[in-house]
Amino acid sequence: MSFERIAVLGLGKVGRLAATLLHESGFTVTGVDMQLPKEITPFACEAGNVSDAAIIGQLFSRVEAVLSCLPFHLNSELARLAHLAGIHYFDLTEDVETTNGIIELSRTSRGLMAPQCGLAPGFVGIVGTSLADAFERCRSIRMRVGALPQHPTGLLGYAFNWSPEGVVNEYLNDCEVIEGGVRKLVSPMEWLETLYVNGVKLEAFTTSGGLGTMCTTMLGRVDNLDYKTMRYPGHMELMNFFFHELLMRDHRAAAGEILTEAKPPVDDDVVYVHVSAEGIEHGSLRRREFVRAYYPIEISGERRTAISWTTSASVVAVIEMVRDGHLPSTGFLHQEHIPLDMFLKTRTGSLFDQKKPVG
Repeated sequence: MSFERIAVLGLGKVGRLAATLLHESGFTVTGVDMQLPKEITPFACEAGNVSDAAIIGQLFSRVEAVLSCLPFHLNSELARLAHLAGIHYFDLTEDVETTNGIIELSRTSRGLMAPQCGLAPGFVGIVGTSLADAFERCRSIRMRVGALPQHPTGLLGYAFNWSPEGVVNEYLNDCEVIEGGVRKLVSPMEWLETLYVNGVKLEAFTTSGGLGTMCTTMLGRVDNLDYKTMRYPGHMELMNFFFHELLMRDHRAAAGEILTEAKPPVDDDVVYVHVSAEGIEHGSLRRREFVRAYYPIEISGERRTAISWTTSASVVAVIEMVRDGHLPSTGFLHQEHIPLDMFLKTRTGSLFDQKKPVG
């Protein structure tokens, strides 16, 4: 079922860009935030309290879909209101508990419930499943993503270009994996490994949420499945010291404030994506890889950071596919059920189709 009118809640860097991309893809967009953007936007904006159920309920009566670009703790209530209104729901959350609640709502939804539409979970799950589908039998899918400063300073080698709340949760919440055909939980910031992207040495370690629902859908289809975050070498050891030896794990909000104060956002960032799968193809063991380095690019006359455009483009491409009838219009959308080739053919998804890194 085609639709046109969509609300975008939260007009930070990601939300404003997502709303712009949706507008350019032919949607009628209404952006909502407590504070309106200072810049002139090509879409309509309204000031409003996104925590006010009455305001949101009235807004949802005027649109056919909503995209939440808000902190994850607000999404459960927004999903409930979208379910009540019978409209499509999209978000970027990596929070497992929030997604589980949305899965329950989807059992009786009149619209599509589609959380986890960002970069990870989201795009990397689409890529990982696409690589695995080429094999007669798949023994492993390994997905690694890192949003990093191009020119790191200090021992942490990091900048908080993403939500501090989200990063802290990824570092502290348990991680789902499939190991030896068994679905299990493992601790975050473990399973350290070294890898390279375009000659840049990186480390990768377990973090939560990046697999989305893949442990459910891939159980019995793949022997080993895991997601790790990539950072510059030495980062994991320092973060373990910070959270566990200094006991900052018991003070998550304060931890996010301290880290953001120490490592504020930068404009010159890079998003590394390293996804691989191994399995049997034509009777022989093979390995397939999707490795990219995504840099800031200009969109609509403005330079956009790598993390903002990769996140925004991920969800907008999915919304385009739903509108055009290439994905279901009701129930729950698993990101790993989205065909990669179709995703890359969308107006917005084509931004990811780089054969070589673009600096």
